[in-house]
Amino acid sequence: MSGHSKWATIKRKKGALDAKRGKLFTKLIKELTIAARDGGSDPSGNPRLRLAIDNAKSANMPADNIERAIKKAAGELEGATYVEVTYEGYAPAGIAVMVEAVTDNKNRTVAEVRHLFSKGGGNMGESGSVSWMFDRKGVITIEKQGKSEDDMMEIVLDAGADDLQTEDEYYTIQTSIEAFEPVRRTILDKGLTVENASIQWVAKNMVNVAGEDAEKIMKLIDNLEDNDDVQNVYTNADIDESAIA
Repeated sequence: MSGHSKWATIKRKKGALDAKRGKLFTKLIKELTIAARDGGSDPSGNPRLRLAIDNAKSANMPADNIERAIKKAAGELEGATYVEVTYEGYAPAGIAVMVEAVTDNKNRTVAEVRHLFSKGGGNMGESGSVSWMFDRKGVITIEKQGKSEDDMMEIVLDAGADDLQTEDEYYTIQTSIEAFEPVRRTILDKGLTVENASIQWVAKNMVNVAGEDAEKIMKLIDNLEDNDDVQNVYTNADIDESAIA
């Protein structure tokens, strides 16, 4: 599968898959709020909200928290006004980085993200400086759950997926944006558990990095992801697994 990032796999091996539950909940609440505000508070007619609710439930977020975020978006409760912003830049070794953020203060967030790029040995670029190296794709990750690769391939390709890749105990499925929700629903209807499902920036071509460069890139990504306003970080780095501490 061309352009698939190993970052999710690496985070699992590092034991850093959003271990800070409070920070994860903050990101999920922001996504719930944005989805409900932009597409309405009825999940049956709002696929993005339906996905956000499913992801929140998968993270064991209490139902009250989910309901409160949706009500804030609908204006039934007071809350911050969020906007979505995307930043582009370069990490060490010329690695391209896409940063998605949700913020109530764009001036604060752009200053913090620019500082993190600079501190990490990279630099923030202009809009369009690296996005051409990526495609917007649906990405669904599931544990194998006893399904062979042939069986899973048949399920997802029949549902409209583009491709499937096997990594350790996981399958990663790529789809077009249009096919993302039908493929996700098909997987759930088969009784399979989805570990992660989202629309991502997927690199068209990966760049191998190892040694000191890999360590610097991983530290930069960790620092970006640790920022309260940052939702997701994507790169075209194919990290050498020996760099994983």
